[in-house]
Amino acid sequence: MQLRRKIKTYTDAPLNHQMVSDVLSEYERPNDKISELIKEGQLVALRRGLYIPGDIMDLQAPGLFVIANHLRGPSYVSLESALSHWGMIPERVREISSITLKATKTYTTPIGRFSYRYVAAPYYSFGLERLMITSRQVAMIASREKALCDKIIFTPGVHLRSKSQTLDFLIEDMRIDEHYLSNLNTSMIQSWIEDAPKKSSLQMLIKTLRSL
Repeated sequence: MQLRRKIKTYTDAPLNHQMVSDVLSEYERPNDKISELIKEGQLVALRRGLYIPGDIMDLQAPGLFVIANHLRGPSYVSLESALSHWGMIPERVREISSITLKATKTYTTPIGRFSYRYVAAPYYSFGLERLMITSRQVAMIASREKALCDKIIFTPGVHLRSKSQTLDFLIEDMRIDEHYLSNLNTSMIQSWIEDAPKKSSLQMLIKTLRSL
């Protein structure tokens, strides 16, 4: 299959429209051919102008976290998705949650739902890690500390005012084991406070974690 051979080395990340059009340049109407390939299941459209190979192509597709980074960028995986990845919460998540410098948005795609929440710089850039999905796939993800701060910031109605309230939220509501909490880097979180939303809640988080 000509398309499979041509895109094989590019599937570590989603394929943009220009790349696919270049591969199909021999066709008089590449856009019509792209629509045909989507109908045949050879390509999966994540959104307008962004694709991954379909199962019928038998190619390794990019990981979900890599897709999340590309679907709306710049962005990094965070909130429940990152907390679950780090083993801090027991739930398996059905939606990939990310933080972005762009407007809040949600994409429902053939491979799942991807949500993005806006936060301003410079807070956006704190506490990010490069996660090796494969030897050729890298995704940006929130550290344990950043994912927890993001969860507090983006959970409506959560305003931490006491240690007992904070522990109830972390242990009872989120079901995070105290062992994970006691090993978090509070000095790192403290360095973000000046530029963070919900400053008082994050200060209470630090105070509570240091008491464990």
